[in-house]
Amino acid sequence: MGSIRYGAKSPDQLRNRELEATSVETWATTLTAIYETDPEAIAAVLPQPLRPSAQPLVRVTFASVDIGHGRPPFGAGTFSVEAMHDDIVGGYPLLMPMTTEQAVVGGRETFGEPKKLGDVTLRREGDRVHGWFARMGITFVEIEGTITGELPQTPDRTRTDFYYKFLLDPAGKGFDADPSLVHCHRDEKTRTVFNIDGTVTLRESKFDPVADLPVLRVRSIELAERSSKQYAEIVRTVPGEWVMPFVHQRYDDLSVVGTE
Repeated sequence: MGSIRYGAKSPDQLRNRELEATSVETWATTLTAIYETDPEAIAAVLPQPLRPSAQPLVRVTFASVDIGHGRPPFGAGTFSVEAMHDDIVGGYPLLMPMTTEQAVVGGRETFGEPKKLGDVTLRREGDRVHGWFARMGITFVEIEGTITGELPQTPDRTRTDFYYKFLLDPAGKGFDADPSLVHCHRDEKTRTVFNIDGTVTLRESKFDPVADLPVLRVRSIELAERSSKQYAEIVRTVPGEWVMPFVHQRYDDLSVVGTE
């Protein structure tokens, strides 16, 4: 009898899988917009102990990620607001659409990322660039623009995102245990960066209500080639009642089905 693939893995196999899932450097073509929004809207979406930063900023990123090993690139997106925990300024993603199940499951179960399956498309035709997110038949975020020139290469940097990692109680009584607040750090390197003169459009969606964070002023739109390598740690647990009112950020709120 040959090997049973559902059987136990060796320590070396488990170690290689862990490295591939969490800390391998990957290169991506990214389209990123940063815009100013309503400070009250940002304050409304942050569970304790996160709080708004001094700037009411939203970061929207479309990425085509090259994972190598002969596998095709996949689409990855992030819609996040700027926030603070203690004295650290970082991003708090409200939504991370992914085009593959592997990207969704790995990020949600390992880091607590709010990932969902969706369409993440990034296209470049000459100097024209177009990116969009779509779920449930609705294209709810879209960026269109024109490359106006190359920018100085961004220095190597580390960005931090905040996540809440939790599992819902199968008995329907809150969580299995108190949620964990995760700091996820991404070491980034940049090969090329181009400035984009463009627009950010948000459209109404019951399941992905990003339109509640209006575009008041676009700070920047960039097209870049970047690599990232991420690592994370649980910094503390928080009471379940702090996070429960925000669970619909992670899971689609089906109560809106059939409503006007």
